[in-house]
Amino acid sequence: MLAYIWLIPLFPLLAFLANGFFGRKFIKHNAHAVSIVAILGSALFSTVAFIAVVRGATLHHNVYTWVFAGEFQASIGFQVDALTATMLMIVSIVATCVHIYSIGYMHGDDSYYRYFTYLSLFCFSMYMLVLANNYLMLYVFWEGVGLCSYLLIGFWFTNPAPPAAGKKAFLANRVGDFGFGLGVMMIFATLGTLDYSTVMANVPLISTSTATLITLLLFLGATGKSAQIPLYVWLPDAGEGPTPCSALIHAATMVTAGLYMIARSSALFNAAPFTLTLIATIGAMTALMAASIALVMKDIKKVLMYSTISQLGYMFLGLGSGNYTSGIFHLMTHAFFKALLFLGAGSVIHGMSGERNMFVMGGLKKHMPTTWWTMFAACVAIAGIPPFSGFWSKDEILASAFKSGNYIPWAMGCIAAFMTAFYMFRLLFLTFYGESRVDEHHMHHLHESPATMTRPMIFLAILALISGGVGISWPLENGFIHKFLGSVLANQHHGSLPVTLEFGLMGFSVLIAVAGILVAYLMYIKKSVSPEKVAGAMGPFYKLALNKYYVDEVYNFIFIRGLVLGGGKFLWDFDAIVLDGIVNGIRHLTIFIGNFSWNFDIWIVDGIVNGVREVILFVSYLSALVDGNIVDGLVNAVADGIGYLGKGYRKVQTGFVQNYMLIMALGFFVIIGAYFVIL
Repeated sequence: MLAYIWLIPLFPLLAFLANGFFGRKFIKHNAHAVSIVAILGSALFSTVAFIAVVRGATLHHNVYTWVFAGEFQASIGFQVDALTATMLMIVSIVATCVHIYSIGYMHGDDSYYRYFTYLSLFCFSMYMLVLANNYLMLYVFWEGVGLCSYLLIGFWFTNPAPPAAGKKAFLANRVGDFGFGLGVMMIFATLGTLDYSTVMANVPLISTSTATLITLLLFLGATGKSAQIPLYVWLPDAGEGPTPCSALIHAATMVTAGLYMIARSSALFNAAPFTLTLIATIGAMTALMAASIALVMKDIKKVLMYSTISQLGYMFLGLGSGNYTSGIFHLMTHAFFKALLFLGAGSVIHGMSGERNMFVMGGLKKHMPTTWWTMFAACVAIAGIPPFSGFWSKDEILASAFKSGNYIPWAMGCIAAFMTAFYMFRLLFLTFYGESRVDEHHMHHLHESPATMTRPMIFLAILALISGGVGISWPLENGFIHKFLGSVLANQHHGSLPVTLEFGLMGFSVLIAVAGILVAYLMYIKKSVSPEKVAGAMGPFYKLALNKYYVDEVYNFIFIRGLVLGGGKFLWDFDAIVLDGIVNGIRHLTIFIGNFSWNFDIWIVDGIVNGVREVILFVSYLSALVDGNIVDGLVNAVADGIGYLGKGYRKVQTGFVQNYMLIMALGFFVIIGAYFVIL
C-alpha cells in the first residue's frame, strides 16, 4: 500500500487548486466540502500507511530527479518509516478536526473560500515536508508551511494587527531559515549528498567540529520554526489569525517541523554533543520563560500561545537529552490536547462574540458545558495528571534530562511544570467558574458552539486521555511508542535509574502538577490567596513577566530602530553625501575632460592635421615643379643632344666608298705622325 503514498499530499493539492480557482465565483460557501473530502482522503491513506509501517513496511523512493547540476543532484522522493507514519497520523487527525470545526467557526466570513484554500495548501505542504526523503525537499516545503502561516496569520488583513503579526512571523523565520539553508549547503559540501539515509550512514566520516557547525545551523532554523529562544517572538502574535489555524499550524503541526527535522537527523546530532547540550539548555530556558509569561496573560489565546512555546521547549529538552523518542512522544500528545485547548478557546471566543479577555468572563460552565468538560480534559492532560497523556510524555522528558546529567535544565523543567499546571487551571477557573463577569451585550449572545465545533473537541478530548499510558508508553521506556520510533531514531541510552528513584521522580512530577492546580484553586476559586498580593510580593519579576521581559522592545530597539531604521538612514545619508558626491565629482570630471578634449582637438589635433596638410600640399607643389622643370628638362636635353649628335653623325655617313678610304688614310697618317711625335 505504500506505493500509493503520493495520494496523501495530492488530495489537499487538488482541493487547493479547486478552491483557489473556482471558490470565489462558483464554490463559495461550499468550499469546506472540497477541503474536507480531500483531508479525509489523506487521513485514510495516512492510516493505511501507518498500519503498513507497524507491520514492518518501509519506503524510500525517488520519483524523479528534480535538480541535476554538475555533482549536485536532488530528487522529489518519499521516505516512509516509523517517524513519517507517526507525523502523518498527527497531521491527519488534527487537520481533519480543524477542517470540520472551521465550518462553524468561519461560518459567514466573507473570505470563507480563501480560508479553506489556504488550509488545503498548508496540508499539502506539511504532508510533503513529512514525506520528503532529502534535505532540499524538506527545506522547500519548510518554506511552504511558513508561507501558509504568514497567509493565515494575516488572514483578516483589513485590520492592522493581523498583517503586522504576519510580517513579524515572516521576518523572524527568515533569520532561522537562513541558518537552516546554510546547514543544508554545508551537508552537501561535506558529504556530496542531501539524501537522509546516505547522510546518516556517512555521519562517522564527519569530524566533530564539522558536525557541530552543521547542527548549530540546523538548530538555528529549528529555533525559528519551533519558536525557541531567541526567535520565539513571532508565535504569541500569531493568534491574530483564525483560532482553528492556531490549533492546526501554531500548536500541533507547523511549529513542530523544527523538532521533526532534528529527530530525523538524530544520528547527525549525536555526533555533536555540544549542540545537544545547547538544545537541552535552550529548551529548558524557553519552557521556563514562556511559562512565566503565561502566568500573567489576560488574553485566553495569548496564554495558549505562550503555553505552546513552553511545551515546545519541553520537547527540545527531550531531544537535547538524547531521548528523541520522548520529544516526539510529547509532540504527539501535545498536538492533541493543545489543539483541543485552542479549539476550546475558539469556542469560548465564538460564544463571547469575539471577546478574549478572561477577566470579563467567568461562570461559562453552565452556558457552554461541552466546551467546559473538553477543556477540562485538556487542562488535566497538559498539567501532567495521570492517566492523561501529558503526564506520560512530560514525565519521560524530565526523566531523560535527569538521566543524561542535565540537572539544571531538569530543575528548570520542573519549575515550568508547576507553572503550567497553575496557568492552565487559572485559565479554566477564570473562564468557566465563579461568578459571571460577562456584560449584558455578551451575555445576550452567549451560547454553546454548534456540533461542527464541539464534536471535533470531544474526539480530541478522548485522544488527550488515551494517547499515552498503558499500551503506548508503558512499561517505562519499553512501550509501543519506544519500540516503534526506536527503529528509526538514534536514541542515546544513559542507563537505567533505580526503580525507587524512577518512581520517585514520577511522584515528584505529579506532586508539582497538583501543587500548581491547588495554588490556582486557592487564588481563583476559594480566593483565600490574593493574586494581587502575590503579584506585589513578586515585585520586579511580576512586571518583567507582564511586559514579556521587554524582549520585543529590545528587539525593536536593536533590530527595527537600530538596524533597519538606523541602518536605512545611514545608507540614505551615505548615498546622499558620499555616493552622490562621488557621482557628481565623476560628472564634473567628465565635463572637464570633455571640454579639455574639445579644446585639445581644436588647438592641437586640428593644428597638426592642418600643418601636415600644408606640408603635403607644399611637397606636392615642389614635386610637381621639380618634375616639370628639372626631370622633364634633363630628359628633353638628353633627347635633344642625342638628336643633334645623330644629325651630325649622319652627315659623316655619305655612303661613298672613296670618302671612307680617304678618311681611313688620313687616320692612318695621323696615327703614324702622332707616334713619331711622341717618340
